[in-house]
Amino acid sequence: MSKIKAWLNAARLRTLPLSLSGIIVGTGLAGFYGYFNYSIFVLALLTTVGFQVTSNFANDYGDGVKGTDNEDRVGPKRALQSGILTKEELKLGIILSIVINIILVLLLVFLAFGIQNIGYIILFLGLGAASIWAAITYTVGTSAYGYRGLGDVYVFLFFGLIGVLGCLFLYAKFITTVSLLPAVTIGLLSVGVLNLNNLRDSLSDKKVGKNTLVVKMGFENGKKYHYVLLSLALLSMGGFIFMNYLNWISLIPLLGFVPISIHIRKVYITEQPRLLDPELKRLALSTFLLSVLFYFSFNIFS
Repeated sequence: MSKIKAWLNAARLRTLPLSLSGIIVGTGLAGFYGYFNYSIFVLALLTTVGFQVTSNFANDYGDGVKGTDNEDRVGPKRALQSGILTKEELKLGIILSIVINIILVLLLVFLAFGIQNIGYIILFLGLGAASIWAAITYTVGTSAYGYRGLGDVYVFLFFGLIGVLGCLFLYAKFITTVSLLPAVTIGLLSVGVLNLNNLRDSLSDKKVGKNTLVVKMGFENGKKYHYVLLSLALLSMGGFIFMNYLNWISLIPLLGFVPISIHIRKVYITEQPRLLDPELKRLALSTFLLSVLFYFSFNIFS
């Protein structure tokens, strides 16, 4: 395998649509309130991709050195696990991606706020630093929070609340109470993707001491938790649509829950954790579809 393919493997491009969902919904909210800036949109997308790639590199490294990625692992082989990249190469990749992230964050905040809004700049630089920290420490280090069942909390915060509301604030310089609902929707669906990953890996994670929430609560309870996450996501999006209903076009985002309902049925009838692997892609792409439908429904068609 060439080095380019090796790095693309480590970057895990299939995870990127989910990470972009929050930016698309945040941009959709901003447009709904009458704000849009093409340069902010592009930089926000690039920054989010940067954070996700850093997280993927770090997860590959962290799980690899801890022995979590072994012959029991289900799903695509990781770069360190399969030997296509060394520990030293992955470390370098993490460092380089962090440098790129810092540059992107600086460009984004100065473009959005200008030098005169120093308070906002400091706030978003802090959020950027926290995002980089969260991306790395999920699996790296002796106190990696992903090994203590805290991954769900961080995913909800960074993919949902911070991702969506932070993006809205970049455009509009304000946040509304009702905008919490789409942010919660994306946060819950993102946690659902993580939970599905943990359901799939529950047996191998338990063997190596990776105490995810699913390992702590058990496979069957993890499935029930999954249903709750996705049901609350539907209620949150439905609440936003109800409070901002214009015409039937406002209902279009609910179409995103059609494949999600099919996904729930598949999870319900699946008894073997490894058979859940294909559902990761379905739920991630369904979340991305929902975000795109939300943007068009409350901007282009409204």
